[in-house]
Amino acid sequence: MLDLLPDLFDAHADKLSLLPPIFKSFGQKDIFWGEVVTVKCFKDNSLVKETLSNDGKGKVLIVDGQGITDSALLGDMIAKNAEINGWSGVIIYGCVRDVAALKTMSIGIQAIGVNPIKTVKKGIGERNVTIEIEDTIVKPSSYVYADLNGIALSNQALDLSVLGL
Repeated sequence: MLDLLPDLFDAHADKLSLLPPIFKSFGQKDIFWGEVVTVKCFKDNSLVKETLSNDGKGKVLIVDGQGITDSALLGDMIAKNAEINGWSGVIIYGCVRDVAALKTMSIGIQAIGVNPIKTVKKGIGERNVTIEIEDTIVKPSSYVYADLNGIALSNQALDLSVLGL
């Protein structure tokens, strides 16, 4: 399957909301989905690193980096941990770095931009809180579906068997 969201919206439009089309794909997997885990942080990726160091099977981390683009909240080492720990994907409302390395990893990664500068690590931020990205509410334990067409959210897991998945 090359596209997920068009078929998903055809089958479940009443159950989906769409994040604004500001995200770009950086991981090897262009299509990914899973249960949402959230992190809200400001120029500090400590909780991103800590969260992705845990088992993430069937989960996607959505990071509200408040759209800040002057440093990266995800790089190759943290992304590698996410891949090893089975995360389906990571969505960063902020920047990533090490983009050539990220493209080799078998994980979905979307972000709004790139910056080679790392963040500080002060251990500041919140995990599993409701976040807001460009007027769209994202709740922990909801579900996210992503591909090159965009990022969709649902309050419940959707039946993907109708799409052959």
